[in-house]
Amino acid sequence: MARRSVILGTGSALPKRRLDNAELCETVDTSDQWIVERTGIRTRYIAGDGETTATLAAESARNALEHAGIDATEIDLIVLATATPDQTFPSSATKVQAMLGIPDCVAFDVHAVCTGFLYALSVADSMLRSDNGTKALVIGSETFSRILDWEDRATCVLFGDGAGALVLGTEEGERGILATKLHADGRHNDLLFVDGGPSTTGTVGKLRMKGREVFRHAVINLADVLTEVLGEAGLTSADVDWIVPHQANARILDATAKKLGVSTDKIVVTVDQHANTSAASVPLALDTAVRDGRIKRGDLIVLEAMGGGFTWGAAALRY
Repeated sequence: MARRSVILGTGSALPKRRLDNAELCETVDTSDQWIVERTGIRTRYIAGDGETTATLAAESARNALEHAGIDATEIDLIVLATATPDQTFPSSATKVQAMLGIPDCVAFDVHAVCTGFLYALSVADSMLRSDNGTKALVIGSETFSRILDWEDRATCVLFGDGAGALVLGTEEGERGILATKLHADGRHNDLLFVDGGPSTTGTVGKLRMKGREVFRHAVINLADVLTEVLGEAGLTSADVDWIVPHQANARILDATAKKLGVSTDKIVVTVDQHANTSAASVPLALDTAVRDGRIKRGDLIVLEAMGGGFTWGAAALRY
């Protein structure tokens, strides 16, 4: 039997403030109908005072630990995916470590924007299977509201804040991560980026995106990487119980499902509730579907995401 990384528990966290389309339209020149028709988004959550990437990450981790029945001191590894860390350094993962009361463990951030959680999951999986610990927290957490241009109606309506986490362990058997595939193509930097940074402008900057071009690349890349990861695992789309995608745009989800020949009934959709939470969106959607009973033990699940860079990736696992 193969030794695999298995999901022991899931958790998530959202800021206190919910911002519906109707309220957003009071300050942004747009409409609820325009947002829903083009994106499927109806509401999102916005971090307030005292709520940061690290605090949301820690809350999601506590919920995942409780779900797993694991004490925080049993964690050997924290990999936190984020493009919006609390500080340039140290990593937000080390802040989460301190908040959870873990005196010593490996802790670091991974930065691959919306694909960050898939990158973090792959890294944690490799480390656990290489005997670098027995239990890991894999977290995606973002406060994208802090890097939005709220006068750019093409982008500010798309994003929200939140966090999601998994507790990973290892065991021999049929369950666990079956395959992961990751990609990047830096030639597309100018299609989705932030116009600032410590080494260039010395500022945080704001998010900029050419939506039509990103949409086109997303549908092609996501369908390809899903086919690729299923092939690596010796599976086909007919074997899949659930696809848990990055929640960027409802039209991307529908187009990807159509390209794969998969029923939209198998797609976990939370973009209407949370908008695009970047690296948090996949674990946030996964926790939602686990908690409401859609995803059950033994289900074959595929996770996928694409983000700025471009980066994209997928993972096949049996929950």
